[in-house]
Amino acid sequence: MNSVLIAIILIPIIEIYLFIKIGGQIGAFNTISLIFVTAIIGLIYARYEGLNTLRSGFSQLIKNETPAFEIISGAAIAFAALLLIIPGFLTDIFGFILIFPVTRKILFKKFSKKFNNETKIKKPYIEGEFEDIEENDERKL
Repeated sequence: MNSVLIAIILIPIIEIYLFIKIGGQIGAFNTISLIFVTAIIGLIYARYEGLNTLRSGFSQLIKNETPAFEIISGAAIAFAALLLIIPGFLTDIFGFILIFPVTRKILFKKFSKKFNNETKIKKPYIEGEFEDIEENDERKL
């Protein structure tokens, strides 16, 4: 079965289960308040981290470097903000994991190891073509 389809089915089931369990422990009003508080705090912090990432990206561009980490980090922050907007405790946990820079770097390092092995095949030479030019040729400088 497709993993996306399984996620679409399982995530709401887990969220409903967590709503019932946590709501039974702390009450319905406190559960709803907690959902709103985590969404508001998460979005404020996502905005802060997004601006920091944007600032870091511009400083990389000024140094004439590619801001690859900042681009990926910005996309992760946007996805984390989406997860924090969606009501639920499981999505909030994953959203907060993606928003904090320390955990985001750990996740990026873990996933980048898979891709680095495939893409870092370096050749010990430079490929190119050449053509012999005679002494009398007009193309010779």
